Amino acid sequence: MPTFPQRDFKITDYGAIANTPSESTEAIRRSIEACHAAGGGRVVVPQGVFITGAIHLRSNVNLYLAEGAKLKFSEDPSQYLPVVFTRFEGIECLNFSPLIYAFEQENIAVTGTGVLDGSASNENWWAWARRGQDDADSRAKPDIRQLLDYGERGVPVAKRVFGQGHFLRPNFIQPYRSRNVLIEGITIRNSPMWEIHPVLCTNVTVRGVKVSTHGPNNDGCDPESVDHMLIEACLFDTGDDCIAVNSGRNADGRRLATPSQNILIRNCHMKEGHGGVVVGSQISGGARWVFAENCEMDSPNLWYAIRFKNNALRGGLLENFYYRDLNVGQVGRAAITCDFNYEEGANGIFTPQLRNVVVERLRVKHAVRVLDSQGLPKAPVNDITLRDCEFAGVTAPSVVNFTRAVNLEKVRVNGKLVRTLT
Repeated sequence: MPTFPQRDFKITDYGAIANTPSESTEAIRRSIEACHAAGGGRVVVPQGVFITGAIHLRSNVNLYLAEGAKLKFSEDPSQYLPVVFTRFEGIECLNFSPLIYAFEQENIAVTGTGVLDGSASNENWWAWARRGQDDADSRAKPDIRQLLDYGERGVPVAKRVFGQGHFLRPNFIQPYRSRNVLIEGITIRNSPMWEIHPVLCTNVTVRGVKVSTHGPNNDGCDPESVDHMLIEACLFDTGDDCIAVNSGRNADGRRLATPSQNILIRNCHMKEGHGGVVVGSQISGGARWVFAENCEMDSPNLWYAIRFKNNALRGGLLENFYYRDLNVGQVGRAAITCDFNYEEGANGIFTPQLRNVVVERLRVKHAVRVLDSQGLPKAPVNDITLRDCEFAGVTAPSVVNFTRAVNLEKVRVNGKLVRTLT
């Protein structure tokens, strides 16, 4: 956990003005620089609405939002320039700055009870991801293809320049190559894309955060190539996966070869989203030692409670996942899915691996299926254990293809003890 000296730097003392159209970007920058230069402390956003562009944190700075405070981020892309070193969907590049960003910093935090509003809507950021008439490609699609090509050809990151004139949306909060990070108490709304996205970080705590945003690719929390992370007591109500553990995409993920590992998720509440606790799909660097316990999930618009997604273009070793005491009201599809047919599916030369998944005391009131596990002919899913689990409201048989060793111990489906899933 980061620690900070007990001194405050109010952004209003540096020129920020609440409840006006004028931007406070420069005032916030000055307050952060002053705090950092003094050896650290809190940069305080007091009650009121403050308009801002990109915020870059420095070591030993805690950006604190007081009760009734709101940072409303500009919807003007030029406010997130110049470009910074970042990752977009698992591939490194130079792109628009995340709304709150830190690069190679230590002891940093975003805390308080206030609101971060990304101002994203179908009229600005989200429109970049929407398909056009007659199902035409989104505005972002050519840039995504270009970035994928850069990654596959090993083009130096310094030459992968996007930003102005391009359509790769920034993430909301992204500490990059940073250490001792705390994000606590705040409410996050209307993000351009992923909400909380630590990359190549060590010692990250996300606690008591409320995420409510339903735009495209609005994942709640995406740890990417992180080591030692705690996510606890958070609420996720999202337009994509609630929590998605990642580690880089395709050749770029293999180049960095840094797995996500030692991650604990506990006491969280997942509402809408594509998955509750998810691993993948940008997972080429691998993932291991992920734990989840005492979480609540419930929504007909939550597709899966537990989700793994990978394919033969991404590859990566995924191992050692331990989940227990998860209570699920309703999911729209299967309770658990292991999907190697995701997107490109078998169209690749890399072998996705998933092994040693243990789920204990998973209680589900309504799910179409218990398990949808689909490996590949040359890459089966291995070793899934369900222990003391109950599934009710099941209306369709499980799908178990190219999957070895599904172990059932005291598993009930619609009130009946089962030995196999069919």
